[in-house]
Amino acid sequence: MTLTAVAWTVAGWLVVVGALGIVRSRNLVQTVVALSVAQSGTYVLLIAAGFQRGATVPILGAGGAGSTPVVDPLVQALVLTDIVVSATVTALLLALTVQIAKRHGTVDPDELRALRG
Repeated sequence: MTLTAVAWTVAGWLVVVGALGIVRSRNLVQTVVALSVAQSGTYVLLIAAGFQRGATVPILGAGGAGSTPVVDPLVQALVLTDIVVSATVTALLLALTVQIAKRHGTVDPDELRALRG
């Protein structure tokens, strides 16, 4: 298998494992962790999409553009943005979980369903 195929496989596996964790979790904290695992699959997916064998860093010297291909820096920027958004969403969901635990005394989603008005 090539490196790209391995990266796509790992990305798909992380997303599937995270989705199964979300569906099967019995605790809101476990759900947030499973969502983080699924989001980490998107990092690998973006890196796999931007990978180019034999490409160099996108820093041009005094001579200008060379004849060798360079890696697109947009993919790296997207991964960094994805990491920041993931950290923010995780922090928000964990803060909401803490507030739910304080107000209702449980983080079990099945027990919270009974609270509907």
